[in-house]
Amino acid sequence: MAARSVTLGIDLGTTSVKAALVEAAPGDPSGFVVLASCARAAQAETAAQSAAAGPQPVPLLRCPYPHSSPTLRPYREPLLCSGFMHHLTATWELCKPALSSGNGQEQDVRRIIQALHECLAALPRQQLRKVCGIGVSGQMHGVVFWKTGQGCAWTEGGAAPVFEPRAVSHLVTWQDGRCSSEFLASLPQPESHLSVATGFGCATIFWLLKNSPEFLKSYDTAGTIHDYVVAMLCGLARPLMSDQNAASWGYFNTTSQSWNLEILKAAGFPVQLLPDVAEPGSVAGRTSQAWFEIPRGTQVGVALGDLQASVYSCMAQKTDAVLNISTSVQLVASMPSGFQPAQTPDPAAPVAYFPYFDRTYLAVAASLNGGNVLATFVRMLVQWMADLGLEVEESTVYSCMIQAAAQQRDTCLTITPTVLGERHLPDQLASVTGISSSDLSLGHVTRALCRGIVQNLHSMLPFGQLREWGVERVIGSGSALSRNEVLKQEVQRAFPLPVSYGQDVDAAVGAALVMLQRSLSQQKS
Repeated sequence: MAARSVTLGIDLGTTSVKAALVEAAPGDPSGFVVLASCARAAQAETAAQSAAAGPQPVPLLRCPYPHSSPTLRPYREPLLCSGFMHHLTATWELCKPALSSGNGQEQDVRRIIQALHECLAALPRQQLRKVCGIGVSGQMHGVVFWKTGQGCAWTEGGAAPVFEPRAVSHLVTWQDGRCSSEFLASLPQPESHLSVATGFGCATIFWLLKNSPEFLKSYDTAGTIHDYVVAMLCGLARPLMSDQNAASWGYFNTTSQSWNLEILKAAGFPVQLLPDVAEPGSVAGRTSQAWFEIPRGTQVGVALGDLQASVYSCMAQKTDAVLNISTSVQLVASMPSGFQPAQTPDPAAPVAYFPYFDRTYLAVAASLNGGNVLATFVRMLVQWMADLGLEVEESTVYSCMIQAAAQQRDTCLTITPTVLGERHLPDQLASVTGISSSDLSLGHVTRALCRGIVQNLHSMLPFGQLREWGVERVIGSGSALSRNEVLKQEVQRAFPLPVSYGQDVDAAVGAALVMLQRSLSQQKS
């Protein structure tokens, strides 16, 4: 094996930035080891200024790299990765109540880059010197604008060269709500299997075109935040975008691998802002400068979507499915080669399909009702006891009810747990049926509630469908699943396949693995 067998993975999430160093380990069951990782809170939220502001002012140069050890990534909730949920939320919230143009959600790119540099400064220098490839993923759907050739300036940041954003706009994130339902309805129908929602790159550009055309004249280039980072690292005149991110912007046909140029041109859309599209897993370029201890000329991959990078970090085989039960629930499977989704969006469908690698797709069923339902039940019990004059900790209630359910192996009680509805069934409420005097114990109710959470997911993506797609194993993850033996039992009952737990799922690691696999393939050839 070549001496330089280490790759760096970067994930630019909505709330935090993470970097991970990965090395091939043929003797390890997974085939790799994570040498080191570091995460920093981005704290990049800022007042929405896209409708009025031009390029960001040049900041005063300072050394933003305190001497500190790597820290755990501050996830908003411990699921596949924070970006995974961000992507699903943005993609599925097509029936969300319309938000006014005042609900812009933007982030300061300088703060994101500062958090990235803090992460790299905390990684071992001797390992950074061995890096042979850099993979980057990040929050999808969002858009940032910059001027060609003026997007950044390389400077000496303490002991390491860094790039500082220059003629760059704020990042308009996937959470942006300025595109009302009325505005979205006025846009041309895309030629794609995915709908367009507020916060999607092309929808945001359409809104700016109508409401702030002068703002768009300040820039000639656009991309996701991770496309921007790749372009700056490589000194690209035009950014490259993977089909994973292009699909997340809207108006991209994954079958023809092309933007809906004729549709967009007819609507007056500034198509010159659209990045060129490249295969995920391909090389966008090489670093134009030494970056910390990473040598100049190191390969940098085309930026990936956080959903896809997260799944790649744990889906060892195409026959694996990834199940996450945390605050909400997601079940992801890789579609067989040759599968093509219908070319017409179907907002009522419980499963959506997103580009993966090698022209394949991921099938994703995402339920709003998971660990949050159990938490609601716990709070209800605590409140009832408080009303009776008793005080008890939520943690005590939770452990007692799971223990009671573990002893109650079956129940005739049926709970449909959709207290939050579902994105494809927004008006559906929760219900309880099959009530009898013998099924009212805490064990019965908790068992039925856990079963209902899993059965609700099963109704969206049944076991038979997974088997038809060739799924042979389920990778289980998420805080609600990992600490709940009853949920594990119900998963095994609904999806009678081997289930593997304990696999870390991480977009930064997934991005690094994509480049590591490419490096190993090049060495073999």
